Amino acid sequence: MDEARDFEALVNTHKDAVYRQMLRVCGNREDAEDVLIEALFRAYRYLDKLEHPEAFRAWLASIGRRVCWRLKRRDAMLPLIQLSQMESFEIPSTSPAPDAQWDAMQMKQLLESALQSLPEGNRRVYEMRDLEDQPGEKVAEALGISPAAMKSRLHRARVLLRESIDAVLTGNGKGVEGGKRWKSQ
Repeated sequence: MDEARDFEALVNTHKDAVYRQMLRVCGNREDAEDVLIEALFRAYRYLDKLEHPEAFRAWLASIGRRVCWRLKRRDAMLPLIQLSQMESFEIPSTSPAPDAQWDAMQMKQLLESALQSLPEGNRRVYEMRDLEDQPGEKVAEALGISPAAMKSRLHRARVLLRESIDAVLTGNGKGVEGGKRWKSQ
């Protein structure tokens, strides 16, 4: 019981001076407070090793400096530790998965095949209007047809494309590769 009172008296006498030293060593208040608390715990644990109570301030400051240096070393090593822990971490690919790429390639082939199966007049209107994004009046003029005929052919091309693609995707038509269905089973 006397030992605890003696320790408390020593701490109350010297903690402010040691705190100011830790503030200079650590460089900021938060670390200095943490270091002082850790140093006080260690000092209490090893109080029996203190031979001269009048050297308590120097002894506590010495413990505090070692704790602060360990803290700084740990903080300096933290980025390296985090990097070493990331070695097993895989960065996800930004490219689509292989099966998604395969599906996209098959869909493109399906669309090209369906587009080639359209009657020439409808196909040309669809290409110019929907794929090349040209204005309707310009498409009609370039093909030598009226704007109403262009709209009619465009509508017919879209319907035929949709029916052709739907037939293949639902399994009621031939796929891109001569009779194979688009989605593999």
